[in-house]
Amino acid sequence: MALSGLEIYKLLPKTNCKDCGFPTCLAFAMKLAQKQVELAACPHVSEAAQAALSDAAAPPIRLITLSSNGNKLEVGNETVLYRHEKTFFHQPGIFVRVSDDLPLDEIKARTAEVDGYVVDYVGMPLSYDGLAIAYASGNPEQFGDAVKAVCDTTHKLLILIADDPAALKAGLAAADGRTPLLCAANAENWRRVALAAKNAKAPLVVRVDDSDPSTSSEQRLDGLAKLTEDIAKFGVDDLVLDPGVRGFNESLATITHIRRLALKENFRALGYPVITFPGEGATSQLDEVTLAGQQIAKYAGFVVLDHFTEASAYALLVLRANIYTDPQKPIQVEPGVYPINNPGPDSPLMVTTNFSITYFSVANEVESSGLPGWLLVADAEGMSVLTAWAAGKFDAERIAKAVKESGASGKISHKQVILPGHVAVLMGELEEELPGWEIKVGPREAVDLPAFLKM
Repeated sequence: MALSGLEIYKLLPKTNCKDCGFPTCLAFAMKLAQKQVELAACPHVSEAAQAALSDAAAPPIRLITLSSNGNKLEVGNETVLYRHEKTFFHQPGIFVRVSDDLPLDEIKARTAEVDGYVVDYVGMPLSYDGLAIAYASGNPEQFGDAVKAVCDTTHKLLILIADDPAALKAGLAAADGRTPLLCAANAENWRRVALAAKNAKAPLVVRVDDSDPSTSSEQRLDGLAKLTEDIAKFGVDDLVLDPGVRGFNESLATITHIRRLALKENFRALGYPVITFPGEGATSQLDEVTLAGQQIAKYAGFVVLDHFTEASAYALLVLRANIYTDPQKPIQVEPGVYPINNPGPDSPLMVTTNFSITYFSVANEVESSGLPGWLLVADAEGMSVLTAWAAGKFDAERIAKAVKESGASGKISHKQVILPGHVAVLMGELEEELPGWEIKVGPREAVDLPAFLKM
């Protein structure tokens, strides 16, 4: 049973040392009761208290880890329903499904296509996480060959989709050295499948297979909870939930219900990540991508797609990246001087902030123009130009400091710096901070930079 904040407080040192980051032990206890912090944040808690607080300290959604040749994906351990409350920590894994009844050459070709797709988004390389191999042949040996074909082509992560324990064993043998996700255990096969997962020390999907349309969502979740409790007692703790819903409305309602039960009610039997199969609930590839986007936002842990295109991959990866960034910590680039198009000492020196979108907007416009230049990125704590100026984080003093400490003057033969047009008001102050320098005011928008530099 979960402990209240006051019950937790009684077990803490009660020294109010603030080492946990909170002003009092009571404040820390309240956050611990709400699953918003970890017990490890308190360095002074006794071993006896740690044992007593193990349930309160456990994350409401279990952390599941997949690994493969140095690649690792962690899913779960979330503590909030809404991103703005704190942040989402572990982004969902996105996989593409291939069937073992395809020719091995085609399996390798599809795998290579997924493996080779990487896109740069504001300095972050984005790609899919892995492949899901589906058992459609009815032949465990053929399933093992399909898994081996995938493993020979990529080091990405694996999901093995098979209800037959013999097929899963063949797949595990072919995936030697990797920790895949096994999918799936149901009411009929769970003992044999759970044994395979236990022996392999691999996480396991628990699925509700109930095609009766009269079965309510509550009945499905009750059945799912009963299965997870039985499998956990059997000795498999790393579980993933497949509630069996596939459509837009059912998926959103059921997955959100699971998340609420885990976070708000501390319902341990459903305190696991969820896996979704948007292709099974869609009538077209466009619907599949749309449903996958919904499930990435609310609240899938693993998303298995049936189709791969570069256009859909870019849309889903950028969506995931935006949702799983800390809203209190803007994406930043490292302050410094960046060369664009092989600049020389006579090339212009432009200045901007270290907000990644601002940086890449400026850099991409200059790069696409073919004109050489130096881009000085000043530390503005990850804010855009206007926001940083309004907050006092991008002023003449900071810009001058960036010019002096970045080594920019050693890269150019002139003493000219171009300010963003939105902060033209800083021109006079910057002339005082940088005596002997000529301060120019550039355009307000990055798109107008090429024309300005040609003048």
